[in-house]
Amino acid sequence: MSEFSQFVVGDEDFLLDGGPVRLLSGALHYFRVHEEQWDHRLGMLRAMGLNCAETYVPWNLYEPEPGRYGDVGALGRFLDAVARAGMWAIVRPGPYICAEWENGGLPHWLTGRLGRRVRTDDAEYLGHVERWFGRLLPQVVERQIGRGGPVVMVQVENEYGSYGTDAGYLRRMADLLVACGVEVPLFTSDGPEDHMLTGGSVPGVLATANFGSGAREAFEVLRRHQPRGPLMCMEFWCGWFDHWGREHVGRDAVDAAAALREILECGASVNVYMAHGGTNFAGWAGANRAGRLHGGELRPTVTSYDYDAPVDEAGLPTEKFWRFREVLAGYARGPLPEVPEPPVRIGAPAAGVVEGWAPLGEVLEVLGDEERSAPLPPSFEELGVDRGLVRYRVEVPGPRQPYPLVVSGLRDRATVYVDGVPAGVLDTEEAELAEPVAGPAVVELWVESLGRVNYGPRLAEPKGITGGVRHERQYLHGVRARGLRLDAFEAEAVAKVPCGPVPGGAGPGLHRVSVAVPSPGDASLRLPGWTRGFVWVNGFCLGRYWNAGPQESLFVPGPVLREGANEVWVLELEGGAGGAVELA
Repeated sequence: MSEFSQFVVGDEDFLLDGGPVRLLSGALHYFRVHEEQWDHRLGMLRAMGLNCAETYVPWNLYEPEPGRYGDVGALGRFLDAVARAGMWAIVRPGPYICAEWENGGLPHWLTGRLGRRVRTDDAEYLGHVERWFGRLLPQVVERQIGRGGPVVMVQVENEYGSYGTDAGYLRRMADLLVACGVEVPLFTSDGPEDHMLTGGSVPGVLATANFGSGAREAFEVLRRHQPRGPLMCMEFWCGWFDHWGREHVGRDAVDAAAALREILECGASVNVYMAHGGTNFAGWAGANRAGRLHGGELRPTVTSYDYDAPVDEAGLPTEKFWRFREVLAGYARGPLPEVPEPPVRIGAPAAGVVEGWAPLGEVLEVLGDEERSAPLPPSFEELGVDRGLVRYRVEVPGPRQPYPLVVSGLRDRATVYVDGVPAGVLDTEEAELAEPVAGPAVVELWVESLGRVNYGPRLAEPKGITGGVRHERQYLHGVRARGLRLDAFEAEAVAKVPCGPVPGGAGPGLHRVSVAVPSPGDASLRLPGWTRGFVWVNGFCLGRYWNAGPQESLFVPGPVLREGANEVWVLELEGGAGGAVELA
């Protein structure tokens, strides 16, 4: 990249050192791919005919608490990998990213405090954004194309026209990027509709459009709002994502290739979304609200982010890959690179059975946060829990006759016990237990967040029990709550959980399994007979499993496995131990 010095927006085209250039980009979210596999996935994009890679940056992954940061430098390492691959880079730093990611990338502590003041011209919100960008953006600034790096464009916010009309906020975001040292062109991206482009555009900043088909009509709408400048589809939706409990979604390869060809025939640049989807490791999948106005039932996104992309979740070429390669070859400068060899797979199928078990209550005692008491149930945000579950414990006074037990404002799923006996599962916002409860009794509700909403007007809604627990019409006060965060499952901490022999009919809890692998490599993990929970392999969290489908196995990156014995932890939240844990 060092031979180029300037990338600008011209009247008709993107210009690289004065000459016209077309961006043939593909979305690849580095945080959804194991770092040791970045080079392979970028090689696949190059072989498909792309010259650019686009990525989001999830704020909540790197700042779990205000001022406490994780591996922020991962973005810089990924951009270095993009440069090694001989590609350019588009960075979409947020602060909101959508991306079917938990809370749209916004930290839970931020939305818990500010609610819908986020994504507005609010001084407190912008103060947090400025601090975060001050930590993140130096990696982008150092790697801009004029400084020898691959970065050619940076996005201002994300699809804001689908959310709000605060033009002052968007202007401040654009000015903040410039103040942080961003010198490459800025852009916005929105659906090709008048109200979205009106709400999401910034004067003087390139507007781009997101769509899956109908390129000519979409660009006509874009031209009404932006008569000059290069055309670009910033998200060409070549596939889609899945929700738990719904049918698998896919897109015909021939149809998708025809839509890609139409974009290019319009003289436009393109960003294939997704070129390679990857995986929502560690429970970071978001959720959506159903309905035309995105206010209906919660639909949590599955762990796989395969997206029916041309490069599948395991990094393998699909029929869509070959169809896209045929189209893109006609726009490449020279012959396309050879397709990289596929990643190594495990040498042979392997399986292991449960060797130790600890009930959920004992897991909570060792790994859980400190218990808190409050008159009403505190939300996940009030307890500082981003991903995981909370045990709420409340007493029904007595003596009293059986009455309905109702949980109001439930988000998202509660497994209920009455005096230690399973009493049912609740999964609606206003939920009533099937059988009435007599007093006195102790009621426990183990509530799991299935992912915070990442798109639409219900962004920033809290998790847990956000209303209260009622017996007949009477609120039950005096709630004890204790969080169990996924981040607590670190190897040294889990080793302290007293896993004993597995009794017959072992219920929810932490299950230890050892699986012997003759030679490590990529694998798929299956859990026949299990219900719902999370899986770790050698301390690496693969994400959520759920027999609700449509996802039936979890992707295991080869670098996670080792030759010989591999330790698997299964945190089953609803049923009991199933059959063997299988690697195939």
